[in-house]
Amino acid sequence: MPVTLKDVAERASVSIKTVSNVINDYPFVTAETRARVQRAIEETGYRPNVGARNLRRGRTGFIILAVPELENPYFAELTGLVITAARRREWTVLVEQTLGSRELEQAVITSMGPQRIDAAILSPLAIEPEDLLQASSSAPLVLLGERDIAGPADHVMIDNVAASRTAVEHLIGLGRRRIALIGDEPGKATGTSSLRTAGYRQALAAAGLPYDPALVVPVKHYERSRGAAAMAHLLQLPEPPDAVFCCNDLLAVGAMHAALKRGVAIPDRIAVAGFDDIAEGAHGYPSLTTIAPDKAAIAEAAVSLAHQRTGPGRATSAEPQDVQTPFTLKIRESTAGLSR
Repeated sequence: MPVTLKDVAERASVSIKTVSNVINDYPFVTAETRARVQRAIEETGYRPNVGARNLRRGRTGFIILAVPELENPYFAELTGLVITAARRREWTVLVEQTLGSRELEQAVITSMGPQRIDAAILSPLAIEPEDLLQASSSAPLVLLGERDIAGPADHVMIDNVAASRTAVEHLIGLGRRRIALIGDEPGKATGTSSLRTAGYRQALAAAGLPYDPALVVPVKHYERSRGAAAMAHLLQLPEPPDAVFCCNDLLAVGAMHAALKRGVAIPDRIAVAGFDDIAEGAHGYPSLTTIAPDKAAIAEAAVSLAHQRTGPGRATSAEPQDVQTPFTLKIRESTAGLSR
């Protein structure tokens, strides 16, 4: 027979209510009683019925995390951190891959009936403001990324403009004057690429450097092969750049590969900086200078916001919140040179 709360209570010589209070981490249980109950739980092998507990709390015990690409190391790492943060709140995370499709992102929002999941965390690329209105009477929604669409959703973000400006200022501080950008997405007035391009342009303007459209290479997808092709194009210019800022690390890894393959020394002839701080960049040769978003803080903030708006008595009607998480510039060999 399965071990029950009554069995634990008898073993610890306390009431069933006291055992429940300890399991639910209520603060008004004395340290001595808490220790006795926890010892009884270990000795009896009691396992809480999480499903029943969630029902009492008005929860399903499941949340959705939807990201564009699980193959992208940034999103793979972020997914693991969200799962860890959710597990501390006794949530199971259902992971979806949207591939940047508006239809798939809409599906995440419209399938969020409260009888199915407690909340959804979405990293959007394609949804429009009107799509968010469909989520207003459903489960809570948390968006990852700076607020460029209004709607009934919390946002967790970093300051992409400031972060990109910081990276380019670092390149300028090295004495580089022809600084290229890989990763612009023409036609997108909002979104990550436009924000990072804005930061690039701000840094140039502040240093009195001209903006040269010939040094800005657009891409369709943020992947290694696109970065390599962009760098090959830049190196063929009559006056190649002496530094490149890439809008993500995958582009930067591909760009560095293309440069090194052509015998172009990094950073002596061309310095390279990226964005995201993925492990591949940190452990490549040369290692990659990059903007490092605090991914753990992003995950914790997103899950915390979802948790605040779930269950009885939660803040479901409060105004949407914008939470900005920090970033750092990690200077490595691709700009600072190889360690001697």
